[in-house]
Amino acid sequence: MAFEAFRQRIGSIIGGFDAAQAHRRLRGFRASRAHVNTLIAASGDTITARARWLVRNNGYAANAVESFASNVVGDGIKPSSTIADAAKKEELQALWLAWTDDADAEGLTDFYGLQRRAAREVFLSGEVFIRIRPRRAEDGLTVPLQLQMLPAEMLPLDTNRTLPGAGRIRQGIEFDGIGRRVAYHFLRRHPGDLTDPGLAGETVRVPAGDVIHVLDPVEAGQLRGVSRFAAAIVKLFTLDLYDDAELERKKIAAMFAMFITSPAPETPLEPTEEDLEVEPGQVVRLDPGEDVSTPATPDSGGTYEPFQYRTLLQIAAALGVPYGYLTGDTAKGNFSNTRISLIEFRRRISAWQHGVLVYQLCRAVWVRWMDTAVLSGVLDLPGYDSQRRQYQACAWLPTKWDWIDPMKDASAEILQIEAGLKSRTQALAERGYDAEQVDREIAAERKREAALGLDFRRPGSPAQGPGAVTGNDDDSDGEDQRANNDEQDAGDESAKPDTKEGA
Repeated sequence: MAFEAFRQRIGSIIGGFDAAQAHRRLRGFRASRAHVNTLIAASGDTITARARWLVRNNGYAANAVESFASNVVGDGIKPSSTIADAAKKEELQALWLAWTDDADAEGLTDFYGLQRRAAREVFLSGEVFIRIRPRRAEDGLTVPLQLQMLPAEMLPLDTNRTLPGAGRIRQGIEFDGIGRRVAYHFLRRHPGDLTDPGLAGETVRVPAGDVIHVLDPVEAGQLRGVSRFAAAIVKLFTLDLYDDAELERKKIAAMFAMFITSPAPETPLEPTEEDLEVEPGQVVRLDPGEDVSTPATPDSGGTYEPFQYRTLLQIAAALGVPYGYLTGDTAKGNFSNTRISLIEFRRRISAWQHGVLVYQLCRAVWVRWMDTAVLSGVLDLPGYDSQRRQYQACAWLPTKWDWIDPMKDASAEILQIEAGLKSRTQALAERGYDAEQVDREIAAERKREAALGLDFRRPGSPAQGPGAVTGNDDDSDGEDQRANNDEQDAGDESAKPDTKEGA
C-alpha cells in the first residue's frame, strides 16, 4: 500500500494521462492488475453459473445466445475439398456427408448440430471441449470416429500443480517443459449433475491429441475462456428485477377498483358487510354519509420506455449482438440503419467463423476424420502418406446470409459476375455451395429436361446462351416486332404537319 501511494504521488506530480490520476473523479476506480488467468480462476465458475441461469430464466439472454449461434453456424459450415480428381472428390464429399449423421457420440444431432452447440457454449461459458472418440470397425459407423462434447465445468479451474520433471498442470491443462499442451485432466462426471451418484470428483487424463479446445481468447496468454455475458450480467439481472417490480406494482394496483368511505359505526366491532362487486352498467345506491373514491395508482411515466431502450442498448453492445436481434423489436429501426448494424454484426460473425470455429474445430475434425477414413480402409486415396496436405486441403463454406431485398442483391451479383468483378465459383462459395457440384447438378437437370421436352430457362439466360430463344419465342418476338413497327409508323404519321389545316 505504501508503494501504491508513492506511485500515485509521483504520477500526480508528473501528470500526463488523466486516466491514470487519483483525483476526485477516479478515487473509487481501483482496477485490478491481476492477469486474466488469475481473474478467471477466481471467478470463472461464478460467471458461467450466472450466465447459464440468465439464459434459462431471462428472455433477452436466451435470445442473444440463439441469435449468435444461428448466425455463426446457420445450416452448417461445410467443407469443399480441393482434390483435382473429380471422381475422388465426389466420393470424399459423399462419405463425409454420410458420416456427419454419425458424428455425435450422444446421437442427438449431426456434425453441423455440434457446430451450433459449440458456438452456443463458447458464447455462454467462453469455451467448450470436443473429445475425439475413436471407435471399432464393428460399431457399424461410416467412419470409426465420433465426437463427444464436454462443457467448461468438466475441466476444473482449481487443478494446478507441478509434475515430476518440467511439466505442470494449470487450470486443468497439462503442459510440458516448453509450454506445449500435453493433456487435459477432465472430471469423470459433471460437478453439478446429482443424477450420477458415482465418480464424484474423480478425474481422467486425456491426451491433448484427442481434445479440441474451442475458445475465443481476449488477452495474450489466456488459458481458459470467459463468458460473453461477463460485461452484461449485472445489467441483465438488475433490469429483470426492475421489470418484476413494475409488474408486481401493476398487479397490486389492479386489485383495487374503488374505496367506500363510511361514517364511524355505532358499534365499531360489528362485522362489515360483504364486499361490493361492480358490474358493467350497474347503478349503486349508497347509504347516507358514504362516499366512493377510486385509487390513484402511480404510473410508470414517460421515462420507462427510454430507460428500457437505453439499458437494452448497453446490454446489446456488451454482448456484441444488434438491438433488434437481442429484443426482437423491429419498430426502433428503419431499413438503412438496420442494414448498417447487420453489416457490422456479420463482419464480426465472419471473423469469428474463420478465426475460431473453422480454425479450431472444423479443420481439426476434418484432418482427424480423413486420417481415420484412410487408415480404416473406408477411403482409398493413392499416395496419401506423401501427399497428405494436398489431400486434406479444403475450403469451409458458411451458410449465406439473406437480405431483406434478395431481388436487388441477386441482380447486383449477376452484374458483378458479368463485369468480371467476381466469379461464379466465388459467388456460389459465398452462398455455401460447391461450384463443381452445382455445375454437375445443372448439367444433369438440363439433360433430364431435354429428354422430357422441358425448358424452364428464360430467353437469353447464361445457361441458354446469348440471344438463344425457343421456337415459340420466335413467333411472339415477331409479333412484338410488328407491333413496334406499327407504333413507329403511327408516330411518324402523327409527326407529319397537317397541310390542309396549315393552308
